[in-house]
Amino acid sequence: MSLSERPLPVHAPMNQFGVAAGQLLVGGIPLERLAARVGQTPFYAYDRQMLKTRVAELRTALPQAVKLHYAMKANPMPALVGVMAGLVDGIDVASGGELKVALDAGAAPREISFAGPGKRRTELTQAVAAGVLVNIESLREVHELASISAETGCAARVAVRVNPDFELKGSGMKMGGGPKQFGVDAEAVPELLAEVGRAGLSFEGFHLFAGSQNLSAQSICEAQRQSYELALRLAASAPAPVRFLNLGGGFGIPYFPGERRLDLTPIGENLEKLLHRASADMPAAELVIELGRYLVGEAGIYVSRVVDRKISRGQIFLVVDGGLNHHLSASGNFGQVIRKNYPVAIGNRMESGPTITASVVGPLCTPLDVLADRMQLADACPGDLVVVFQSGAYGASASPQQFLGHPGPIEVLV
Repeated sequence: MSLSERPLPVHAPMNQFGVAAGQLLVGGIPLERLAARVGQTPFYAYDRQMLKTRVAELRTALPQAVKLHYAMKANPMPALVGVMAGLVDGIDVASGGELKVALDAGAAPREISFAGPGKRRTELTQAVAAGVLVNIESLREVHELASISAETGCAARVAVRVNPDFELKGSGMKMGGGPKQFGVDAEAVPELLAEVGRAGLSFEGFHLFAGSQNLSAQSICEAQRQSYELALRLAASAPAPVRFLNLGGGFGIPYFPGERRLDLTPIGENLEKLLHRASADMPAAELVIELGRYLVGEAGIYVSRVVDRKISRGQIFLVVDGGLNHHLSASGNFGQVIRKNYPVAIGNRMESGPTITASVVGPLCTPLDVLADRMQLADACPGDLVVVFQSGAYGASASPQQFLGHPGPIEVLV
């Protein structure tokens, strides 16, 4: 078979949503009816039952003793955080603003952790006053927390975020290994731990996060093993027994053609082995897995309406009422080196019928505003609804909504 005859890779099936009478169902609601209920396009819609199903799948696949945390940066919509707070064991936040949302959502302060390389003193004060766990990322934070503890009379609860001396192989975004703004370099942690002890802070453990968006169970298991070994070595220098060990996450979801869903079985087996080791090595420690996009990414869609259909030198363009200003990652401008298409469909024409090769573009005056480049889609016209799947994470909150002055999207939980 010649190279030109080989079938091109296709997207993983987007069968998490039902279809009825040619329309995508979100929360059991036909898409056109949902759009009418929302009152405008564009909008993001998140399916609450899918959130529950995903957490239940993880609970089944992973050992019961492993705690599951939601990394709120993936999607900080307050209503969604409220649902997640009732499903997971803890919430990980990355700002004082996110901390407020987590507390408002009813998350238990003792099960909230706060990470970020540039925490302001006001944010650290919020965290200490709330009683949440602060993941220390510099010596400055040790001194700030000691001062705040003395001023408020509240003992700061701390873990050390470690910049490991390895990377999560095959991850879409590397968060550790090499020079990084995140955490404390592993070789500098013993000295920082001594300072934590001298400052009288309440040490609880370690936070390690090597990377994100990984679809290789083997790579994730290797990173978990390396993280455990590193934490065990560093524990020898700790001022108190380790009670909290966040092994990070990195679980990915399939966005692009040729990608397949992550196999959880070997990850569960690997964590079971680490739990067995920890019962002897660090008997007071709870193991935590921190996940964001894996929990919420597949439960969300972005919906925009076709406002024009144009043909330019033989190429069909479907112009919709929202683009990179609402969904930067789907446009390829949120970390992609080579732009690839997210899974996209015409949400009110889901049954088989005539198809076209078309590009979906937004209303912005920039050639970067592309949501789908020459994809096979149902034959669409103005008024139809374009759906971008895998949009529950890093969507609205990760996009430049003020760019060029277009209206922002609505977010709904159904």
